[in-house]
Amino acid sequence: MLELRREERRGQDWIGPELGLAPRTVSAILRRHHVPYLRECDPLTGEVIRASKTTALRYERDHPGDLIHVDVKKIGKIPDGGGWRALGRAATAAQRHKHEKIGYDYVHAAVDDHSRLAYAEILDDETGPTCASFMLRAALFFLSHSISVREVITDNARNYTVSYDFQAALNAIGARHLTIRPHCPWQNGKVERFNRTIQTEWAYHQIFETNTERADALDPWLDHYNTQRRHSALGGLPPISRLS
Repeated sequence: MLELRREERRGQDWIGPELGLAPRTVSAILRRHHVPYLRECDPLTGEVIRASKTTALRYERDHPGDLIHVDVKKIGKIPDGGGWRALGRAATAAQRHKHEKIGYDYVHAAVDDHSRLAYAEILDDETGPTCASFMLRAALFFLSHSISVREVITDNARNYTVSYDFQAALNAIGARHLTIRPHCPWQNGKVERFNRTIQTEWAYHQIFETNTERADALDPWLDHYNTQRRHSALGGLPPISRLS
């Protein structure tokens, strides 16, 4: 159990069914061995970090589509042959001067507040027009699951708040735009949490030798996330279960 926790960095609601144990039993064993809570650990390395601010008030909208959380996560591209995770830091440091900067992928994500159903794409930037196009495709994805988007919440980045294209996209799908209060990222917490999950379970979960290889793994992972992955906030059920 302890080895599974170290390797997968998952909680009792996932570990329990994997080992045929009740989540409460797993939690008790982890506490007995002084294993830190996941919220206290770095999502990539698993090392304990200073506790981040949490909110006492948790909320959830009553119906799918009532609120969609939207955000962008920037991750470094993988050079051909693999990055430091494949070659080691010493090897990549020695070769750094021989390579041009390879830039970033921008992972745009939209998460339904009620069901946690998620949609994501890897795009070239996070400009207003790009965010607008993503929002339209995300709305079509949710509509394919009989979800009409009524409200969308984002941070206060200009690509959302002052972009004519993004506002036009919201008007086209009939959605109201909400923004978080300044310096309160936890108000967009469901997509922020999804961003951490997408790093630990897709982007950095295994060693990829090329950026294309990692990009090709996103859609299968998303399907697994939505239809099979157990979600602790949903009683150990996947997001799709809330749509049936």
